Amino acid sequence: MKIATYNVNSLRKRLPILLRWLREHQPDVMCLQETKVQDHEFPVNEIRELGYYSVFRGMKSFNGIATLSRTEPEEVQYGFEEGPDNEDTRLVRTVVGGIPIVNSYVPQGHKVDSDKYTYKLIWFRRLRRYLEKHVDPDKPALWVGDLNIAPEPIDVYHPDRRVNDPDFHIDARIAFKDVAGAFGWKDVFRAAYPERVQYTYWDYYRNALQNNWGWRIDHIMATAPLAEKCRTVEVDMEPRHSPATSDHTVVWAEFDV
Repeated sequence: MKIATYNVNSLRKRLPILLRWLREHQPDVMCLQETKVQDHEFPVNEIRELGYYSVFRGMKSFNGIATLSRTEPEEVQYGFEEGPDNEDTRLVRTVVGGIPIVNSYVPQGHKVDSDKYTYKLIWFRRLRRYLEKHVDPDKPALWVGDLNIAPEPIDVYHPDRRVNDPDFHIDARIAFKDVAGAFGWKDVFRAAYPERVQYTYWDYYRNALQNNWGWRIDHIMATAPLAEKCRTVEVDMEPRHSPATSDHTVVWAEFDV
């Protein structure tokens, strides 16, 4: 199975980049975040022409999530739960080829002294409870997406200056590691490249990309039985260098399943 994740930061703006990547790389599954498109405007037909089913929930201008797959998912669940405040534009679980895939867009948190940051920490606690119900750590499963966490100092530029950033603050990193540790999730990129400095996000300002002032906040996490079958994992820089691009780029991995 070849799986990729990409925060598109507005699907309609990045659709040509996405379609080109799908044609050239042909993943079995592509997980998208921050699609920022209402459901009735989702480009189902364009994606279907390339041979992909689309599972999605979105809204205008904010959030939005989608999982594209070559085979029709055997199971789909949106959000944490049924009813209000289920976060269905930030989380979707699909089962593809028998493997549960949790695609998530974790809240960024704004500032560490804000209500939004508190909500981010609560979100991770909700995610842990959700995974306890829906994922067996002793079986193959994936948790992917824009997780809005740089887990270690190697994952962010100038880490000594980023300690109060909501994506690197110690409380957020502990919350992330609590979820990862509870299920034995393996960060397949860092497992493959323990010392590689590689980012997945660069903002649009201050020549961040040219200076490589970035963050590794987009991740592919696998349960132990699947992580040991990871054959390849890479960050593809080409989408980030494309015209009219997202501020994130694509992360992809292949597993022998």
